[in-house]
Amino acid sequence: METFVRVTGIVAPLLRDNIDTDVLIPSREMTQPGKAGYGEKLMAGWRYVQDADGRRRENPDFVLNRAPFRQACFLVSGANFGSGSSREQAVWALRQFGIRAVFAASFGAIFKNNCYRNGVLPVVLPRSDLESLAAAAETGVLVMTVDLEAERASLADGRAWPLAVPANERSMLLAGLDAIGLTLRLQERITDFQAADRVRRPWIWR
Repeated sequence: METFVRVTGIVAPLLRDNIDTDVLIPSREMTQPGKAGYGEKLMAGWRYVQDADGRRRENPDFVLNRAPFRQACFLVSGANFGSGSSREQAVWALRQFGIRAVFAASFGAIFKNNCYRNGVLPVVLPRSDLESLAAAAETGVLVMTVDLEAERASLADGRAWPLAVPANERSMLLAGLDAIGLTLRLQERITDFQAADRVRRPWIWR
């Protein structure tokens, strides 16, 4: 997993409430094995339309199909983002498209945890700030810097927001590790505990 330390990139506005995981990655798009190939399927129901002959093409009106948002690193949305089923593919699709952080009024709980474990930072902001960011992104190229070491998101005009990221999740993102990888960094301590526990409680290890 790629590290998340300090990322600067374009903000894409998608200020809608209740964008659930079925919108993020429709079930019909989850047919291949493995994690690869989901970026092009992100929000497929909105990103693509079908021609009369049944061929799929990009919807030119959808924000992520427009310049400069094709290269967006950050997404601004509304309330209840990522609600619905627990499908982890929703986060895979966001990350493979290029999204490193989502700013929303609230998140689905399981989706939020999946974000941390797959290199995407979920950030809760007040509605007024989300509306301001979305409006600025619509009227011009809005570039943001998210500094996870400093726990701060900022714009060139001086506006900034503190980031309240739980310690374990912040460590995972900074190191580019999932939960298992973060645990394995403690391998020496785990091995020492097991050795001591074999002496203290030998019957457990039989």
